[in-house]
Amino acid sequence: MSLQTNLKGRLRNTSLPKSHGLMPVFEAVVNSIHSIEEKGHSENGKVVLCINRDTQSSLALDSKSLSPIIGFTIMDNGCGFNETNFKSFETLDSDHKIDKGCRGVGRLMWLKVFDLVEVESHFVDVDGLLKKRVFRFDDKLGVHGEKILLATAQQAGTQIKLIGFDESFRKHAPTRSESIANQLLEHVLWYFVRTQDAPKMIVEDSGESIDLDALYDKHMHASAYHENITIRDYSFDLTHIKFRASVNKKHQLALCAANRLVKEESIQGKIPGLYGKISDASGEFTYTCYVSSGYLNERVRSERTSFDIAENEEDMLNEVSFKDIRDTVLARTKEYLQDVLAENVSAGRKRVDDFIDHHAPRYRPIAHYVAEELLIVDPEKSDKDLELHLHAQWYEVERQLVSEGHDIMQPQNEEHVEEYKERLSGYLRKAEDLKKSDLANYVSHRKVVIDLLQKSIERLKDGQYAREDMIHELIMPMRKDSSEVLLDSCNLWLIDERLAFHNYLASDKTFKAMPITGNDSTKEPDLISLRVFDNPLLVNDQTSFPLASITVVEIKRPMRNDMREGEDKDPIDQALSYLERIRAGKVTTKFGRPIPGNNDIPGYCYVLCDLTESMHRRCRRANLRITSDGMGYFGYNEPSHAYIEVISFDQLVKVRILIYLNTY
Repeated sequence: MSLQTNLKGRLRNTSLPKSHGLMPVFEAVVNSIHSIEEKGHSENGKVVLCINRDTQSSLALDSKSLSPIIGFTIMDNGCGFNETNFKSFETLDSDHKIDKGCRGVGRLMWLKVFDLVEVESHFVDVDGLLKKRVFRFDDKLGVHGEKILLATAQQAGTQIKLIGFDESFRKHAPTRSESIANQLLEHVLWYFVRTQDAPKMIVEDSGESIDLDALYDKHMHASAYHENITIRDYSFDLTHIKFRASVNKKHQLALCAANRLVKEESIQGKIPGLYGKISDASGEFTYTCYVSSGYLNERVRSERTSFDIAENEEDMLNEVSFKDIRDTVLARTKEYLQDVLAENVSAGRKRVDDFIDHHAPRYRPIAHYVAEELLIVDPEKSDKDLELHLHAQWYEVERQLVSEGHDIMQPQNEEHVEEYKERLSGYLRKAEDLKKSDLANYVSHRKVVIDLLQKSIERLKDGQYAREDMIHELIMPMRKDSSEVLLDSCNLWLIDERLAFHNYLASDKTFKAMPITGNDSTKEPDLISLRVFDNPLLVNDQTSFPLASITVVEIKRPMRNDMREGEDKDPIDQALSYLERIRAGKVTTKFGRPIPGNNDIPGYCYVLCDLTESMHRRCRRANLRITSDGMGYFGYNEPSHAYIEVISFDQLVKVRILIYLNTY
């Protein structure tokens, strides 16, 4: 029984990513190398890759632009398409040259990317005569137009023209000949680093030639180092290569099959110290480890862009996963580069230590619970990325603590008392260190808020000052009350630590919208706080009536100097008026319970502003006393039963910085 092959259907089912448009071209070069090896005398072999450009469109381009690539021509002096090779070409999935890793589907890749393939090949027939075979290959007719002609050359060899570069692949491919030559060198690098000679390979483009031998010498930093390792009974060959730093941007692991590059993976940062450029006595270089194995050859997919290998197969006996390969190779890489990584390791650890010391002291108490390699980072890592990295380690320590906490209360079977005590002691030490970390974070957060406050009162580039909205939002989000925001979202401590202890807090909401006032006014005080004391042992000897206090905070734009008499222009009068409106209403708790003695409820008024000339005048008219540092005013207004404090922005920043420094 014979099975027929539908070429178009087979092409539909053949996958090739758009970013791999040059793969069929490079595979054609590899085929030429095989043809030269089959002929023998590889040292005399030669492969030329010609880049064919659109000569018509070049007339419309300026001198610096490159014409679009429309195809490629590959020429070699190999054995050519003799009867055996031609029969293999006509047979999909041919096992001819399977010992070289060929899958018999490479020509399908040609038709995925190009419209037409034209072949002209000289070969020696069975009678020892030199003949020429020509044929065409496309997705409509397959192999067609085959003819055997008299030879027009002096020796065997093949010319393959790949015509009609598909636009969807072309736009993802490089256009410069240097880039194409570099990618070709990476694809066939194995032939250069192996023990036997590689044929001469040249890339030609509009009269210019690039010799891959010279390119290889230019790129190589040092000679390649070979070694063999075993992973789960499978043999793997490693080739460690140092490229000059200008070639590759990142350090890589390169998985190969049948002497071709198949899959690349960045290993930047996966070994402590392997960051950016590294140096030895000969200068800077980037590192790549090429991995080849019969195991990889057997599991490479037909299009040679990936492998049928699981990422992690821990439970499968003798199956090697990508993780197995990666972990083993990285261990060998670490040993191979150990001398040159030492300086980066030292700089990476110093970067972490300096960041903790000067920016993030919260991580100091838990640093000794983190694996040493996780505290070595790229010295060029940004503060943001470093903070995220350290926070991930902090979270892992906390996760471990939670897990240990569930286990610690249940002594293990046959565990000695002293062993249990030691385990408990270790758990408590870790818990204590995490608490220290929380305290350090608390202090560090306050420093950031103080810095933001200081920045918000500085003059802007246009000579103006920020609106009070910025400062307001920093203290508490606007148009919110305590039922809508968490206490952690507020920084009430900037004004008074006691404001954190409130029953109700409103920010920039009308009196009418506040459930505590019973007032229909649409005035919007900046901040209103109701504080109810329900514990008679602390504040009152009458157990039936709780006391309360009301706090009003008024914030003005930095350097505002138009303060004058009247509620709308005098922030002190404005704050006292807000207080009177609340007392005039039916003040209740936020749950609607009445608070008796409204007129006697203690009031606290805070005004945040700059002490401009007009503000000094309003403070004196209100009979307030200036503070000893001259940066604020305070006093008690008897008619309003209110304590008043005017705090300049400079005083607010100064006091909070002093408190921070004393705490830290």
